[in-house]
Amino acid sequence: MLTRTVLSIICLLPALAIAHNIAGGDASFVASNAGAAPGPFIYLGAKHMVTGYDHLLFLAGVIFFLSRALDVIKYVTLFAAGHSITLIIGVLGDIAINAYFIDAIIALSVVYKALENMGAFQALGRWKPDTRAAVFVFGLFHGFGLASSLQELQLAPEGLLVNLISFNLGVEIGQMIALFMIFIVFMLWRQHPSFQRQAFLSNTLLMTAGFLLMFYQLAAWQLAA
Repeated sequence: MLTRTVLSIICLLPALAIAHNIAGGDASFVASNAGAAPGPFIYLGAKHMVTGYDHLLFLAGVIFFLSRALDVIKYVTLFAAGHSITLIIGVLGDIAINAYFIDAIIALSVVYKALENMGAFQALGRWKPDTRAAVFVFGLFHGFGLASSLQELQLAPEGLLVNLISFNLGVEIGQMIALFMIFIVFMLWRQHPSFQRQAFLSNTLLMTAGFLLMFYQLAAWQLAA
């Protein structure tokens, strides 16, 4: 299941690389909006997360081997705390970080999680990265990615905090919807022998998708420069 999904994403990477940016009518609304608009910003946040393939690939890697809902909640809470902090601080503090660089780091987070799922860090013993800390730290980078998408639109200062909180709430709603679907798919897949047989291959494809996304963003960064 995940194997086919990741293969499809790899084939569509050039188009998907800009698919989850705020554009078109959404961008026009955000750019022209003045004042608090919690409803529309909640919608935009949810839409941004549901179409945020790089965020979702990372979260799929995080919950790949998690079978208990409490474990999923624990890791997703760490991720949400990380991206909430940097989303709000990044926009309110006008912390400008190159969007291509941030997206490359987000792609690297997908690579990291796939490698961890494949047991690549076991040989490091007690020096191997702490999974909880890594999820939180990468959450911080994902938050800066969300912030960079909003900063490109030059948000009006009127109602900015309310709109940011609303956008972040929408991100959480979109994240919960997507994660619920991913968790159900994994739960059903684990009931079949193919899960154990294809787990390594699936994470190899996940890692490949992460590397391709990272190289794409780095190349786009150089071309833009």
